[in-house]
Amino acid sequence: MARADKAKLDQLPQRDSRGKTPSGSWNSPLGTADPPVPEPSRTPSRLPWKSSTLPSAAVRTILVTGGAGFIGSNLTLELQTRYPEARIVVVDDFRSGDFRNLQGFKGDFVTGDVSRLDWNAQFRDLVFDAIFHEASITDTTVNDQSLQARDNIEGFRRLLQFAEPHQTPVVYASSAATYGICSGIQREDQPPAPANIYAFSKVQLDNLARDYAKRFPAWKIVGLRYFNVFGPREAHKGAAASMIYQLYKQMKAGKRPRVFKAGEHKRDFVYVKDVVALTIHALNSKRSEIYNCGSGFAFSFNEVISVLNRELGTELAAEYIENPYSFYQPHTQADMKRVKFELGFTPQFSPAAGIAEYLSLLENP
Repeated sequence: MARADKAKLDQLPQRDSRGKTPSGSWNSPLGTADPPVPEPSRTPSRLPWKSSTLPSAAVRTILVTGGAGFIGSNLTLELQTRYPEARIVVVDDFRSGDFRNLQGFKGDFVTGDVSRLDWNAQFRDLVFDAIFHEASITDTTVNDQSLQARDNIEGFRRLLQFAEPHQTPVVYASSAATYGICSGIQREDQPPAPANIYAFSKVQLDNLARDYAKRFPAWKIVGLRYFNVFGPREAHKGAAASMIYQLYKQMKAGKRPRVFKAGEHKRDFVYVKDVVALTIHALNSKRSEIYNCGSGFAFSFNEVISVLNRELGTELAAEYIENPYSFYQPHTQADMKRVKFELGFTPQFSPAAGIAEYLSLLENP
């Protein structure tokens, strides 16, 4: 990034947990007013997804890896809505996905492991206009280093090799886990510090993307470092589902919500609708780049429990337990200034507003 552009980024105002700048105005880095994030209510309103859509004529064939998973299925179905005439192909092996996530899907489904698939034999002369790479081992506690590395790294490498002849635009899922165990706001230009093999594998994806972008400057490869995503179509993940869903299930059953002592670990919880919106919007990037994908707010587990109590009409106190994980991040918070400045994208949901809408969907399926 040019020095002048970086200076402009540093001058952009920070927003508090409700989205306000210190002056109290709703500021936008592009000079236009952002709509305020509404306070959650018992029946939250649906907010529009703020994202540009490319002309349908420019997107005729779309590939989504991991399209039966949590984020991938939400992405696939939204792409189907935005590009009703496009041919959408999903590649998934159901290890981290579920067929029920794709109810209503009208495209093609290829059963395959992206790290072993013979891409050229499978698709022959089919040329994609856009590729979204969501396939990954999504359980961050899986410590089999060979498995994580082969599936996540080699799967991405084989995909890039397939996409290279036509330099098909690629948007891929990186992770905030690449920042490691640190406090404060995470910025894209800080050095990676992976604390487990999952995070290490995502750092290697970023390295591969940079290498290809350097060798092929005209090729657009965009990485998104997803923070703590939650929302519909994650239930199949079981213990790997978001803590928001886990706590909801406990409290719905009348149990005290269990969190690590003393509930003040903070996470950038980002609603899946905003994640999907930015993932599609990333096709508008003018060049290869890596961006944060979060809400921009740090929200403690105690705050999550407070919102859940309010939305469920309960008064359940937290049960604090010991933390067994040495790689547990104490604080995550995405710096979203680069996304706003370069892509003109602003998330529409604060964590509280996202939780409120999510619960309305869970309670009224």
